[in-house]
Amino acid sequence: MVEEAHGVKLDPLLAVARAAGAEILKIYGRDFEVEYKGDDSPLTEADKAANEVIMAFLRSEHGATPVISEENREIPYGERRDWDRFWLVDPLDGTKEFIRRNGEFTVNIALVEMGCPVLGVVYRPVTDMLYLGAEGAGAWRIPSGGEPEAILGGPHYSEKSEVRVVASRSHLTPEVETFVEELRGQGREVEFLSAGSSLKLCLVAEGAADVYPRFGPTMEWDTGAAHAVAAAAGRQVLDAETRQPLSYNKENLLNPFFIVE
Repeated sequence: MVEEAHGVKLDPLLAVARAAGAEILKIYGRDFEVEYKGDDSPLTEADKAANEVIMAFLRSEHGATPVISEENREIPYGERRDWDRFWLVDPLDGTKEFIRRNGEFTVNIALVEMGCPVLGVVYRPVTDMLYLGAEGAGAWRIPSGGEPEAILGGPHYSEKSEVRVVASRSHLTPEVETFVEELRGQGREVEFLSAGSSLKLCLVAEGAADVYPRFGPTMEWDTGAAHAVAAAAGRQVLDAETRQPLSYNKENLLNPFFIVE
């Protein structure tokens, strides 16, 4: 595994993802209160604690690079529209999974250049599993206590007679069901996998799943880090309508429907 990518030393970045995860686990193991933001999405003290750890690191080590985080999202477009390089952070992706205590939540940190995620770290605290992807350098999975393992997605799902489709535990939609039925109508056998948070993109990146259709709302910070991992592993994250790669730092930070393949 490389030590540096896009001007960022990787060991400190991985360490801060783990540190944010440790803060989350402290709260995960006890009772906690849940607040609701203006869009009715849940917020816990774990989101805030993880965000503080990550923001302190980025201010200290990468202070010249601006940050968009789910927890400090209200940066006017007029202020950020000309950013050609910025950090994109979701300190706790999968808050609903966190509240349900099913373990399928992640810490997401991405570096975006010219609207494209070029470096991403996804950390699953409950299993101490790290995913890392860097444009031009490759993608890796780092299991708890283990060495980095290079990952590379397999053949495109259109080339397979048996297709593993991964979808969200929290956001299964009729459109996804239609997508699956269309595959079956083509004579393909479909195995349906369910996972939470950005882990779905990572499953496609590592070849454990073949395709992830997302026909429901997500924000840029939900996908940026895992998008970088998937792309570095040879996968594509495409707007479901235009078939163009997802772009970042749009005026509206809401993603279009997309497919990871």
